[in-house]
Amino acid sequence: MQFNHVFTMEFLNCVLRRKACTTVCFWRNQAIQKPSVRRISTTSPRNTVMPAWVIDKYGKNEVLRFTRDMMLPIIHYPNEVIIKVHAASVNPIDVNMRSGYGATALNMKRDPLHIKTRGDEFPLTLGRDVSGVVMECGLDVTYFKPGDEVWAAVPPWKQGTLSEFVVVSGNEVSHKPRSLTHTQAASLPYVALTAWSAINKVGGLNDKNCAGKRVLILGASGGVGTFAIQVMKAWDAHVTAVCSQDASELVKKLGADDVIDYKSGNVEEQLKSLKPFDFILDNVGGATETWALNLLKKWSGATYVTLVTPFLLNMDRLGIADGMLQTGVTVGSKTLKHFWQGVHYRWAFFMASGAYLDDIAQLVDKGKIQPVIEKTFPFSKVPEAFLKVEGGHARGKTVINVI
Repeated sequence: MQFNHVFTMEFLNCVLRRKACTTVCFWRNQAIQKPSVRRISTTSPRNTVMPAWVIDKYGKNEVLRFTRDMMLPIIHYPNEVIIKVHAASVNPIDVNMRSGYGATALNMKRDPLHIKTRGDEFPLTLGRDVSGVVMECGLDVTYFKPGDEVWAAVPPWKQGTLSEFVVVSGNEVSHKPRSLTHTQAASLPYVALTAWSAINKVGGLNDKNCAGKRVLILGASGGVGTFAIQVMKAWDAHVTAVCSQDASELVKKLGADDVIDYKSGNVEEQLKSLKPFDFILDNVGGATETWALNLLKKWSGATYVTLVTPFLLNMDRLGIADGMLQTGVTVGSKTLKHFWQGVHYRWAFFMASGAYLDDIAQLVDKGKIQPVIEKTFPFSKVPEAFLKVEGGHARGKTVINVI
């Protein structure tokens, strides 16, 4: 086994300063001939902290707090890496988590044996996307080395990326696309992996079976939607995008074949006038689910996948056991109901995966996928970025330049 001992000087200094300074003093009283007494005193660790945006409780935007005293992350497992964050982003999941969404399930994942006391997740750093440079690697990490430029999406039960450094598992990390800056790269991982999960892993679509398929994307102008349009077009599908009129030029530029303005009339009736679809990706949820499945081709393997599910809400509201039971009943009954009507009903979720990011990076470097950034904020303006995302009507991603 080999150690990765190559660090940048900046991070090496941070690591070295973690060591507590131990002073050993010897006192000897020659006059009364007492035996030697050795006293050991330790000072508290110095310079073991970093700047970060954290929350100490769940609530509205005022709970966001900037601190220069967040503990530096350390490697606990041999497959982990520490990344110096150059850029991050704010996703709707971050806004929801700030308000306590999913806390019951995420705390169970953080502490499955219930060893810790309630509230031990605080101070909690939000932010899921990261683009940066590897600073330190665990003993089992062979695919990366210090100095590598990487990108990743951090699972929501881990400490987030709105900080100077973040620790992630090696299997969640991928080499950053060479064609992108850190700011551009930070806009993609979380939404790309969420869309990839829905389209490829749940929906079963790929570059070999997608040509000519008719795809409908509901909520097409946000981060997930703009990525989904591009990957579907890269795989030669026919894409119909639903968004507001002011986002129509954007989605057309990304490759959408048909664009439906949901503000111009009854969306269901507008879509019924088109040919049936082979695949529907729903980023909207709510009432759309009551009519969207009627737009699929019957008895042809057509699939509806929604990213708006009650899974975490059920556990927040009912607790772990009852929430999981309610979730199972809901998804099971809906799946069976629509199966007998000749279509497939599925839920999809974000999946952290460095391997999937490798595939996505190839598409990016081939020019098939481009980042769609609506606005960029400096690290000092993170609360403003949260308010921007919370306002909705996204036209791409909101990115934070940490460096």
